[in-house]
Amino acid sequence: MLRFLTAGESHGPKLTAILDGLPANIPINQNFINNELKLRQLGYGRSARQKIEQDIINITGGIRFGLTTGGPICLEIENKDYQNWQDLMQIDNLTSVNKLALANDKRQNLVSFRPGHADLAGTIKFKHNDIRNVLERASARETAMRVAIGAVCLQFLNNLNINLISHVKSIGSIKSNLDSSSYALEEINQIIKTSQFQCLDLNCEKPMLDLIKQAQKQGNSLGGVIEILADNLPIGLGSYTQWDRRLDGLLAQSIMSIQAIKAVEIGEGINNAYLMGSEVHDAIALDSLNFLSSIPFKTLSNKAGGIEGGMTNGQRLIIHAFMKPIPTIAQSLPTISFPDFKATTSFYERSDVCAVASCAVICKAMLAFTLSSQILEKFAADNFNDIKESIASHFKYIQNLVN
Repeated sequence: MLRFLTAGESHGPKLTAILDGLPANIPINQNFINNELKLRQLGYGRSARQKIEQDIINITGGIRFGLTTGGPICLEIENKDYQNWQDLMQIDNLTSVNKLALANDKRQNLVSFRPGHADLAGTIKFKHNDIRNVLERASARETAMRVAIGAVCLQFLNNLNINLISHVKSIGSIKSNLDSSSYALEEINQIIKTSQFQCLDLNCEKPMLDLIKQAQKQGNSLGGVIEILADNLPIGLGSYTQWDRRLDGLLAQSIMSIQAIKAVEIGEGINNAYLMGSEVHDAIALDSLNFLSSIPFKTLSNKAGGIEGGMTNGQRLIIHAFMKPIPTIAQSLPTISFPDFKATTSFYERSDVCAVASCAVICKAMLAFTLSSQILEKFAADNFNDIKESIASHFKYIQNLVN
């Protein structure tokens, strides 16, 4: 079973993760991980924090001579901003000197709950007397480690000829008009490399930039829609036999676990709800092998987004993630104070105005982890070469069905 745990706070010394369950002998390149971490920090509208942090992965276990060992992989990312927060984030008990320093630090004065955050529910759940205990762990800073984990899983998938990409479909009211279905994933990758918003439609660049600048002046924030795609998946990942093994449910949970993601769509799921059945279901036909798949049949459309009955059907996997605007905004919103619970207005702590491009990288990472988990469940083996042989045999079986 593939699993991971992360630890660490937004302004603590470091973020840490254990990724357990990958087979031995997967080629892993640290530069690939660091490049994904860098992508997560890009995009206009990010906070000044990105100028402080230069996320670099430190691997302390599970990889030797560029190959996984089969043991748990331990990953670390240093929080460089920690040096500016040591008084507020120290591990040991407070001394009288420390208490005086804290009393003079305005950042410690968290006296109200921020609307849209975990502050209120988290403080009550754990019976905290300090909102920062919630703020630090609930922060999206944690997703830097998820991107690192996803980058390891991406290399596993890429070495199996399974390709993933994510790109921004919209920011606020600015929407891309391009349909990704006619593009190979490598084409999409080459185009979005030239976009600061990782958007396939380069005509959206300036309108998106102008909208973010407008929100910034207003002390506001913006969300958007992200599309995540995967090609060359084996047929039959997931299962129809039990509710908790259906792949669409697993993917929804994985993507929805990302901070600020409030909805997930598979294929054209939302629009399909308004149509007749004859307009929705994808007809099936024989096909020659192509860049989308190495199977000898296809669906004539892909409104199902590559999943039917909780399983991959061999077509392109299509997921849309809907990100709400960042909840920390410079505009004050009505809230209640803490610990006296009286009407007041919210406080503001440094935050992004728009992080949709960053979130696209995180969505890709979470998809990579979930698909890797399902690959290992179906083609279980302790050694990477055995998994490759098992998948190759599976594809050969399918191709032979129509020969």
